Amino acid sequence: MIVQTENWLIIPVTFLIAFILMLLPMPDWTAWLRPAWVLMVLIYWTMTAPHQVNLGIAWIVGVMMDLLNGTLLGEHALALTIVTYLVVRMHARLRMFPLLQQGLSVFLLVLLYQFILFCIQGFIGELPSSWLYWLSAMTSMVLWPWVFNMIRDGRRRFRAASL
Repeated sequence: MIVQTENWLIIPVTFLIAFILMLLPMPDWTAWLRPAWVLMVLIYWTMTAPHQVNLGIAWIVGVMMDLLNGTLLGEHALALTIVTYLVVRMHARLRMFPLLQQGLSVFLLVLLYQFILFCIQGFIGELPSSWLYWLSAMTSMVLWPWVFNMIRDGRRRFRAASL
């Protein structure tokens, strides 16, 4: 399914919401459970509209994440671009999977994303201090059906409102 030109605004709006969710403060004991909101939105759009959201968008979104998080410039950009490449290559298969199987795919993609960040952080000497670092992949997998349905329903409402 390709996003029509009159619905182009929904893509930046969903990324803006994901950035806001990424930046919301959380209690210290739940910080490790923060889902990869931006990555899940990127996976959704790459899976459903690979001609509109592709490697270039992934790179730009990653640089924006680096700037907002104050991390090494290009760290998130590289990780998001690699994951997006895989999603673009498999987008037709991923769309056909049921939501639970998509959730498992999201789990693996978020794990890959975190592993790339882990390696980069290891090179610069800033490794995470706890194994809880990997829990984000689990919460992303659990929330994937909800995120998928919310974006899909918002997209449908936006399309109906613009007609």
